[in-house]
Amino acid sequence: MPRDYLASHAPADDPAALLDLLHHNLADYRAVVHRCPSAGLPALVAALLAGRGSRSVAVPADLPPAWLSAATAVEARPDDGTLTAARLDRTDSVLTGCALAIAETGTLVLDAGPAQGRRLLTLVPDHHICVVLAPGQVVASVPLALPRLDPARPHTWISGPSATSDIELDRVEGVHGPRTLEVVLVTPD
Repeated sequence: MPRDYLASHAPADDPAALLDLLHHNLADYRAVVHRCPSAGLPALVAALLAGRGSRSVAVPADLPPAWLSAATAVEARPDDGTLTAARLDRTDSVLTGCALAIAETGTLVLDAGPAQGRRLLTLVPDHHICVVLAPGQVVASVPLALPRLDPARPHTWISGPSATSDIELDRVEGVHGPRTLEVVLVTPD
């Protein structure tokens, strides 16, 4: 039986259009989306943390130090084995990277790879800042994302802030993860 499905509905060969589509779909899922060149990332991260009044931020042990270099008023809590669920619950924010971002679905994929840390980091603090390095981490569709992911790694797929609906269909945010998701789309300088 032929399986001649489209691999993507978006122009996979147009990085600017993919980034615009990702931005639109992330925002549609109620994520707060920011764009900046790579040189502006430290200042933007510092501003986002200050804007939330964050005094502490959990980070993966291998987070690039430059990402937090301008956030001098915030205590960085590296994931060094001492970040229990209780300690993370007392942490204001978390800053991570991602493995991929899927433009068509507005989905971030974390796989515990570089700058991502353990799944626990992104599920407990109420505020998650996720950095997407464009164009390299942006793919058009799920079929194009799957071959780039290792199925043996633990995947967390995030489409907007954590949300659920109660029996009366009232939306409740922050039940199974962060109530606020901020995504920083970083482009080359």
